[in-house]
Amino acid sequence: MRSDLEESRSRPPILKKMTAGLVLVAAAALAIWIAIGVIKTIFFIVAGLAIVVAILWALKTIVW
Repeated sequence: MRSDLEESRSRPPILKKMTAGLVLVAAAALAIWIAIGVIKTIFFIVAGLAIVVAILWALKTIVW
């Protein structure tokens, strides 16, 4: 059995855990921001295609 005490660390592990938590929150926020950007891009492409199809349909109905 050891009789000497273990040395205490100068920085508590709670600081390391808080830093890791902040990094995790920042990474999650960045991932959500990118996902929202991708979803918005897909939405605008689909909306643009729908507008083009609507214009072509209207021109076909009026002209031809």
